[in-house]
Amino acid sequence: MFFESYKSILYSDTQVPDIFITEYMPLLNCDSVKVYLYCLFLSKHGKNASTEEFAKSLGLETVKVKECITQLENLGVLSWKENGIVLHDLKEKEIKKMYRLKTTSTPEEAISNCRKNKKRNQIIYTINNTFFQGVMSPSWYTDIDAWFDRYKFDEDVMLSLFQYCFDQKGLVKPYIEKVAENWKSRNIRNSFDLDNYSIEYKKFKDVRVKIVKKLKLNRNLTEYEEEYVTKWVMDYGYNFEIIELALKKTTSKTNPNFNYLNSIISDWHNNNLKTKEDILKYEAARKIKNSAKKTNAVSPVPQKENYEQRKYNDDYLNSLYENA
Repeated sequence: MFFESYKSILYSDTQVPDIFITEYMPLLNCDSVKVYLYCLFLSKHGKNASTEEFAKSLGLETVKVKECITQLENLGVLSWKENGIVLHDLKEKEIKKMYRLKTTSTPEEAISNCRKNKKRNQIIYTINNTFFQGVMSPSWYTDIDAWFDRYKFDEDVMLSLFQYCFDQKGLVKPYIEKVAENWKSRNIRNSFDLDNYSIEYKKFKDVRVKIVKKLKLNRNLTEYEEEYVTKWVMDYGYNFEIIELALKKTTSKTNPNFNYLNSIISDWHNNNLKTKEDILKYEAARKIKNSAKKTNAVSPVPQKENYEQRKYNDDYLNSLYENA
């Protein structure tokens, strides 16, 4: 027997998993979200649609639809096969991700883990209520727990990580991991380390603003240019007064770039120059040395009296007249 649905499309609904909203939607552009919703709609009704029909229904270009489907596939939301598109069960996927095999541990390890997990749970609870309005997706719990183990952050540092990312670009996992990797490379583990880093980072921002102003760039620095400035300020420990000495050297260059600036500043650092006075003495000594090299260089051959005058006798001159 075949049972027809008593509901028309006017009364039907398309359910969207909350996991999609919390986990995947922040990583997608608006067109990809439209494509996913339409995929859910067609899948529920068991409809067939070509890519061209798909694009016309959504008011998008065919190429754009293919790009969106590729993005959804890369995130594991669906699979694009020859005979059609298969939507993944996002709930089942998250359950499998959260599943962990239980292993035995010693009593001492159990007590230690219990104390540690108690503090972690308190911070995760705070993160949930502060940044996710109390409805944080389950996968965030496992990710945060993994970040604790990977980056060795204290609980206060983890909370500061979320606050920083929330204030900057939002709570997107790839961005959080990028910031966490940077903090790890700076040996940040506890609040004391983070406070010291914050002081250095403020210096970096101040220097960055002054460099843009001095060079009259009328734009923000690129990511690669910021890496140079980070190295000069945080790794070399140079303030803007020293960096400005390098900026002044760009006046003789038609197209100065950060590679040129980095070569100058790195040379100072490699020669263990710490202060402005040390650098000025170093540059003055190098200038004298270069001038001496030019003076001692082989001078060009003079054009006046640089040959021996040829002498002629009377017999030679007479022979010339006779030949004429």
